[in-house]
Amino acid sequence: MTINCKGNLVDLSSPKVMGILNITPDSFYDGGAYKNESEILNQVEKMLLDGATFIDVGAYSSRPGAQHISEEEELKRSLPVINLLLQYFPEIIISVDTFRSKVAKETINAGAALINDISGGKMDENMFATVSKLQVPYILMHMLGTPQNMQQNPVYENVTKEIISFFAAQIYKLRQLKLNDVVIDVGFGFGKTIDHNFELLKNLALFKSLDVPILTGVSRKSMLYKTLDISTQEALNATTSANTIALLNGANILRVHDVKEAVEAVKIVHKVQ
Repeated sequence: MTINCKGNLVDLSSPKVMGILNITPDSFYDGGAYKNESEILNQVEKMLLDGATFIDVGAYSSRPGAQHISEEEELKRSLPVINLLLQYFPEIIISVDTFRSKVAKETINAGAALINDISGGKMDENMFATVSKLQVPYILMHMLGTPQNMQQNPVYENVTKEIISFFAAQIYKLRQLKLNDVVIDVGFGFGKTIDHNFELLKNLALFKSLDVPILTGVSRKSMLYKTLDISTQEALNATTSANTIALLNGANILRVHDVKEAVEAVKIVHKVQ
């Protein structure tokens, strides 16, 4: 349960928190919130001080129906931010949220440490070969369709069984390419109904059979705020509740907007266990 991030072994047997930095104008919760260097640096400093182990930089909005942007635009957004963060926080472990192999290669070469792929290798046939060549930890997420169509009509016969099968097949391909560090993410809200999402949260422990670390990303998502009939801004308490359930069911990384509260959940669950 360790992953190698630029020579730094991170032990995931003790759960870690990944702070989200969306540098997009249209992300569902914080789109457009961090427009200049000082806003970016202040937010990242806060997340690091609050206990984030990783900072996940996203330059492509993957909310349902999000606008598609080019590789060039994605790189234009992400590379200056990676350079900025490494300049001010040299020890930072940066994850890049991208499904494109070219973006993965260029951002890792710029100093990022992990790749977080919402498509699980399905949207760029060169992604697996690229991350294997780079030998960086790879977060393999499940998504049905694309961000533009994933929520139109997601149907499964058995959502848990089908996603476990998907992961088993993709992990096998990555092992054939000699990639050591693979993390899985069931992809809450990515081509799933609210009922699918809660079934996956309930069954999360079954994914431990794949013998790789598990990342969960439920932070302020519609599965929570629609269930409670509240706004995204009001969904922090629900997020903490869902994160706690995920931790009890074996989650190794929590990907969140609110780092302090997630770190507190990790500490409380650790005390119980």
